[in-house]
Amino acid sequence: MPNTHAPELFWLAATILLTSILWIPYVANRFRELGPPGWSWFPLPDPPPRAPWAMRAVQAHVNAVENLVLFAPLVLAIHAIGPTAIAVEACRVYFFARLAHASLTIAGLPIPFRTIAFLIGVACQVILVMTVLIRT
Repeated sequence: MPNTHAPELFWLAATILLTSILWIPYVANRFRELGPPGWSWFPLPDPPPRAPWAMRAVQAHVNAVENLVLFAPLVLAIHAIGPTAIAVEACRVYFFARLAHASLTIAGLPIPFRTIAFLIGVACQVILVMTVLIRT
C-alpha cells in the first residue's frame, strides 16, 4: 500500500516547483528588453540582460538546479528507508532556505544574507546524508 502521508515528498515536490518557476522572471525581462520572439530573436551572441536583477535571477535558477540534483535523490532515499522526524524537518527547512536564497539573490541583498540561506540548505542536506548513512 502506498504511503499516503509522505511529507518529505511534499517538500521535494515544493522544491521542484520552486526551482521550475525561477526562470520566469528572467524570461519576462527578456520579453521586456527584446520584445516578442521572432524567427531570429537573439542576434549572436545572445546579449546579456541589461537589468542586473535579471542576471541575478539566472544565477539563482542555476544554483537552485545544482542543489536540487543533490537534494532530490537524498529525499527519495529517505523516503525509501523511512523518514525520521528530523529528516522531514530538514526537508521543510531546506525548501524555505532555497526560497530565501533565491529571493535574496534576485533582490541583490548583500552576500552574507544569501550565504546564510545557502548554508542552512547545505546543513539540511548534511542531515539527510547522515540520516541515510546511519539508517542503512
